[in-house]
Amino acid sequence: MDDEIQLINDGDGLAVIGDPGAVDRFLSSEGLESKDLGLRKLGPTLGKAAGVAEMGSQIAANSGRWVKLTEESAQAIKKFGLMKNSQTGLSMGVVQAKGQGGGIKAIVQFSSGNASKLANPALLAGAAGIMAQAAMQQSMDEITDYLAAIDEKVDDILRAQKDAVLADMLGVDFVIEEALTVRAEVGRVSDVTWSKVQATSGTIGRTQAYALRQLEALAEKLEEKAGVGDLAKATKNAEEKVREWLAVLARCFQLQDALNILELDRVLDSTPEDLDQHRRGLKTARRHRTELIARSTGRLMARLDAAAGTANAKVLLNPTSSRAVVKSSNHAAAGIADFQGVLGIDTGREALEARLWLEAAEDVKDRVVGAGADGVDAAKRLSMEGVDAAKRMGTGTMGKAKSVSGKVASRLAERSTRWRRDAD
Repeated sequence: MDDEIQLINDGDGLAVIGDPGAVDRFLSSEGLESKDLGLRKLGPTLGKAAGVAEMGSQIAANSGRWVKLTEESAQAIKKFGLMKNSQTGLSMGVVQAKGQGGGIKAIVQFSSGNASKLANPALLAGAAGIMAQAAMQQSMDEITDYLAAIDEKVDDILRAQKDAVLADMLGVDFVIEEALTVRAEVGRVSDVTWSKVQATSGTIGRTQAYALRQLEALAEKLEEKAGVGDLAKATKNAEEKVREWLAVLARCFQLQDALNILELDRVLDSTPEDLDQHRRGLKTARRHRTELIARSTGRLMARLDAAAGTANAKVLLNPTSSRAVVKSSNHAAAGIADFQGVLGIDTGREALEARLWLEAAEDVKDRVVGAGADGVDAAKRLSMEGVDAAKRMGTGTMGKAKSVSGKVASRLAERSTRWRRDAD
């Protein structure tokens, strides 16, 4: 039936396959944005396999669109009750698009129409492989936008480094970009093209490990610093360096995705019977990479937040340096959060606010007053230290400091006199 549409959900995206008109009606009715899935490549590839040649050409003639899974698009397709295949991990189903309004008539699970022919293992594996490539290409595009937004030219960063591992990345970058260009022209990954790129994964992995180590070193330096002045220098250095190393990490992730796209093409062309297992293996490896980066960047973000907390606690005695620590920490942590967002890592972090000097002074005053007569000397000492710190901030803050410290001493003296009178 021409109005039957096959839906396949692999956890990263949704494939919508069927008659072009029916596919368009479905996507329009659900308000889903999509891109071409590239089903055409399945025709010649699967045509080599016995028993699926005719079926492959039929599927390739259909329209295939890919939808990135977001919270909104996942909710939109949840109502169709797709059935998950325990062997492939894919969720599948068939729906019927009816009427000029593009409405969905009914759920027709695994019907006998043309769309349901994708249940054939070879065709399903091919479609799933192309879906994985579409998801990785989407991620690559988002990383390109991220690098442009932070105005970081990774090539310049790599050239500025003397380490041999980073220098090797320039060559890997060139080789993979060339392979992608040839693939786009030829439509496949030949033996010659694959021979050029198959050994590049090691260099990408070493560069990623090096960049992560640099971020961990920044976190260690923050952990070692106790004084607010030292923290101000360390957070400023982190603010300057974090974005550069995140850019290198982003490019490593992007190049590995590009290499995986080429690898899936190679497996599809040479041993299509291994494609499904290979796709799942690459997906697991990608998840592990993401988790490793999430742990490393998460530790650095925790150290930045801890530094800001320490600075806020000492703002009374180090107002200028404390504000600098909080500002640099927030800026660096915001960059990490943006990077994590591109990789789909949810942090839920909110920026910390620099604590006001007068607010801290009022807190000290209240604590000292509550401590009783024995706290008078301590209050005077803290007040004078606060005044000295305020001198470094200007005459306006100086006047406020004297006012607050005077009020603290006056209230404590009054309370101490009252306690002595009551005791007599």
